[in-house]
Amino acid sequence: MRKCLELASKGLKGVSPNPMVGSVIVCEGKIIGEGYHEKYGSHHAEVNAIASVKNKSLLKSSTLYVNLEPCAHFGKTPPCSNLIIECKIPKVVIGCVDSFSEVAGKGIEKMQKAGTEVIISVLEQESRELNKRFFTFHEKKRPYIILKWAESKDGFIAPKNQTEPFWMTSSESKKLVHKWRAEEDAILVGRITAEKDNPSLTVREIEDENPTRIVIDRDLKLSEELNIFNSEAETLIFNTLKTEENNTNKYISADFNNLTESILQKLYKQNIQSVIIEGGRKTLQSFIDKNMWDEARIFTTNKELTDGVKAPSIKAEIVEETEIGGDLLEILINA
Repeated sequence: MRKCLELASKGLKGVSPNPMVGSVIVCEGKIIGEGYHEKYGSHHAEVNAIASVKNKSLLKSSTLYVNLEPCAHFGKTPPCSNLIIECKIPKVVIGCVDSFSEVAGKGIEKMQKAGTEVIISVLEQESRELNKRFFTFHEKKRPYIILKWAESKDGFIAPKNQTEPFWMTSSESKKLVHKWRAEEDAILVGRITAEKDNPSLTVREIEDENPTRIVIDRDLKLSEELNIFNSEAETLIFNTLKTEENNTNKYISADFNNLTESILQKLYKQNIQSVIIEGGRKTLQSFIDKNMWDEARIFTTNKELTDGVKAPSIKAEIVEETEIGGDLLEILINA
């Protein structure tokens, strides 16, 4: 099962909105096949694992391991549970049940009715953790929310009266942030951050695909010349004035009286499973105050600002501390 999880993790980013899944086939204590879901719309892990077995006659005396319940429905590919039954694989070991409504135990039930022995909940916690974005999306009907900011050692995230872009962390931290962006479906900032920092919100420090960009601009005051509106990635603009598409920009009307919930509902409908929120303070704090977040990644630098914009206020368990290029990175989980 650990091998399944290792294989599954290779699909990060490429398979969204599908989950990351790995599969291993064992016969008489030896691995005879393995595979993972490589790209959205392509073959699932079980299909790739079965295809990799050279001597298919061994499948009738093998055990298939997979970190997520095999699907039972026709989507972009046929049901994996059907293929397992057709191959007469006698035993299947599953990391965790799939809570997606089209599956949700149906794959297990189908295999059991066909006479397949099914064992579930093997490394269940690790299996759910790997697909935390997928499970949050389907169980809470919203994207997985990651808060990210950098603050000075005296507790400020930006200088007072900032007039030009300001980057507080080291180049190593900046590169890591761009890697994070590539791992998520979207990245969100508020209007003031877009205006003062003029960010591109891309992954230019590494070679990968850019996430969807999201900006909150109630009255559409932002200049269309800002980097966030260029053609490097799609941009969603939450506002009160219009809903329309224009090249790579998509304007979406939102309820600003209930903004946090409205944005999350509309992102759910857009099939966006995960969002990094990078600023500014008001935007970050609004998600904290509504308890609409799952993870926070906070850099504390050696810089002192003495005055400026105070860092957001958050209370949660620190699960990890790391030094990145002289910056302290803390990971918090909203348990």
